[in-house]
Amino acid sequence: MPFTSWSEFGTWLLGAPLLVVLTILLALVARWLAHRAIRGVVDNAVKRADEKRMNTGERLLGVDAERRRQRALTMGSLLKSVATFVIATIAVLTVMSLIGLPLGPLLASAGVGGVALGFGAQSLVKDFLSGIFMIVEDQYGVGDMIDTGEAVGVVEEVSLRVTRLRDLTGVVWFIRNGEIIRIGNQSQGWAMASIDLQVAATEKPSVVIPIIERVLEEYYADPEVKGKVLEPPTVGGVDSVAAGAMTIRVFAKCVPGQQWGVPRQIREKAKVAFDAEGIALPPVPFGPPPA
Repeated sequence: MPFTSWSEFGTWLLGAPLLVVLTILLALVARWLAHRAIRGVVDNAVKRADEKRMNTGERLLGVDAERRRQRALTMGSLLKSVATFVIATIAVLTVMSLIGLPLGPLLASAGVGGVALGFGAQSLVKDFLSGIFMIVEDQYGVGDMIDTGEAVGVVEEVSLRVTRLRDLTGVVWFIRNGEIIRIGNQSQGWAMASIDLQVAATEKPSVVIPIIERVLEEYYADPEVKGKVLEPPTVGGVDSVAAGAMTIRVFAKCVPGQQWGVPRQIREKAKVAFDAEGIALPPVPFGPPPA
């Protein structure tokens, strides 16, 4: 027995071992409090973002719930991991100091190892940092149609290292976040559809434009359109006159993702109105002579 008496053993037990136990308990409590605080911060941040979007008149899509959920989970997971690592590191160093282990060589080795790891994993660190800023700034999320420069498609999954999206042909692209230089988000907030309606150049704009305006009013009044178009479509005017055709441009502020379907519907209704009013369409250009 290394102790000469039970009183000496009791004195030792109330010394370093008790401090080690208290350090571990304090670390666990600190971790629990940090995780609880992070949950509250993330939930409040997502709530404020949703309220801001609703106050600015932006309509929420069905995919927004999944986007918010994944963004909150990713941010919360990242912050919790960082908090756990910091608290665990402090606790381990404190315990080592209490039991008398030298910290100098360990810290020196950790510094050298960190430098070596930093040089060897530069691309990985770049991907993670880019992913962190992308999530914090809410550049895009699940369900968004984005243009990354390398591929254009709908985002299916967002992580700290890679972004997975599916293009219009069904191909799935895995793009490292650190390799994305710029992002074009076609699904954030609202989208503007530009529709060109062509009639014969011999038609008078003063006759054609009121017909188009009436078509747009009837289109916007349709109950099925309320969830697609945010504002009444407007006529921009005559855009060009060339090759026997007069082009009149129409603008429609749409819900993200509807900027491709709305122009098709407006063109269809405009064609019906032109036929009913006797508006001539542009002449068909002559093709190559038959062989």
